[in-house]
Amino acid sequence: MGVSGAEYGERVPRAQFPFPSWQRRLVQRAVHAGWAWVQRKGSVTADAPGRFRFGSFGPGTRLAFPLGTVFGEPWIHLGAHCVIGEQVTLTAGLMPDLDLGPEPILRIGDGVVLGRGSHVIADTTVTIDRDCYFGPYVYVTSTNHSYDDPHEPIGKQWPRMEPVTIGPGCWIGTGAVILPGARIGRNVVVAAGAVVRGEVPDHAVVAGAPARVVRRWDPAEGWQPPLRTPPPVPIPEGVTPEQLRALAGVSEAAAARLAELDPEGATET
Repeated sequence: MGVSGAEYGERVPRAQFPFPSWQRRLVQRAVHAGWAWVQRKGSVTADAPGRFRFGSFGPGTRLAFPLGTVFGEPWIHLGAHCVIGEQVTLTAGLMPDLDLGPEPILRIGDGVVLGRGSHVIADTTVTIDRDCYFGPYVYVTSTNHSYDDPHEPIGKQWPRMEPVTIGPGCWIGTGAVILPGARIGRNVVVAAGAVVRGEVPDHAVVAGAPARVVRRWDPAEGWQPPLRTPPPVPIPEGVTPEQLRALAGVSEAAAARLAELDPEGATET
């Protein structure tokens, strides 16, 4: 049963809030500023790796703080200009302190973005090619539980492992799961919540659990089925941030009138 504001005021004496509102605001700002400082200092970069010794760590790459679970980093190779979000787990091997041999186990290419809370579990090889973007809470694993023996607890049975490859330029939606043996092609869209196994062709959109191809690009016919919305218009070259900020203040009616102007006549004085 809910508690009304009057009842709450009667139950909680004002002595529990001894500071005036301006002091509480100062404390709040101090806490937020302190946390921002901790996040900056706690992030992992090539110049400030902390206790981690990755197999390779490209320039411009950053692991945001707080980190998720990270182990087996000598067998983890990170490309340049990657963004690894908060609470992202990166592991190579079944457990820490294993000797996994001379070759990398987890390879992440240049320009990869891994969203907050994502997991990449590489017990055998996992390769994420360049310019892939992951939404939050994506789960990629090269290992699956086995349940061959009906009498043995599943967690005690030896798992099955298959390599995973994700091609360049992919977009992996929030909460997607990439299972062992998945081979995802170039510029693939994996819808949020999809569960992917097996091979996905280049330039495809997959969705569902298990994921299936729902749209694909054909060199002769374009996207099939056709896209329902026109492609976005990129910002013209040479437009400055100041000009964009000025456009943000234009009303919808004024924008509509500008769109109706003849481009050549609009430039005349």
